[in-house]
Amino acid sequence: MRYIVKKGSRGIYNRFFKRLLDILIALILFIPALVIVTVCYLAIKIESKGPAFFVQKRPGYKGKIFKIYKLRTMRIDTEKDGRKLSDMERMTKTGVVIRKLSLDELPQILNILRGEMSFIGNRPLLEKYLEYYTPEQMRRHDVRPGISGWAQVNGRNELTWEQKFERDIWYVDNVSFALDVKIFFMTIKNVFKHSGINAGINETMQEFTGSGEMVSLDK
Repeated sequence: MRYIVKKGSRGIYNRFFKRLLDILIALILFIPALVIVTVCYLAIKIESKGPAFFVQKRPGYKGKIFKIYKLRTMRIDTEKDGRKLSDMERMTKTGVVIRKLSLDELPQILNILRGEMSFIGNRPLLEKYLEYYTPEQMRRHDVRPGISGWAQVNGRNELTWEQKFERDIWYVDNVSFALDVKIFFMTIKNVFKHSGINAGINETMQEFTGSGEMVSLDK
């Protein structure tokens, strides 16, 4: 599928109403999400040792670094008998259920209330990737990162990095209320189909090592 990038202003929706909707929806969902997260927290602690939450630094809006919160779905052990364990081997039984239902993303409602994330946007990637982005790829940070996004509902791990970034930039230039609603319902559909968002439990995307002209970052 070919995407035509639209240039120009993203409009008043992205500047004001998108953030307002994020806050209102996050407040509505906060108590139900807290109950679900508490149940998951207890299940995680009962099944395996270690913290129930996974916390990691990620680049957000304009590349600003923030801490993303997720429910832990893997054991903290990374090796056994001197052998590095795969993600699938580290996955707990509770983690499999949490991943299939995308419940591991619920703590990010806190990130949304803090203004670090949106419900819909480009997924925040690893901090170390920043030094590899081209100036065009860096534009993916011109919107707040989201729990779900255009690339997540259009291929996810089946996409190459270039295809992911192409969809991310397309979203930046075409963000609208109608598009966000479309992504929301596509996300729900993928969750029930166990595809797209967090469904590919044993699918691991290769690390991004850069392509093209790199963007210069201050160290």
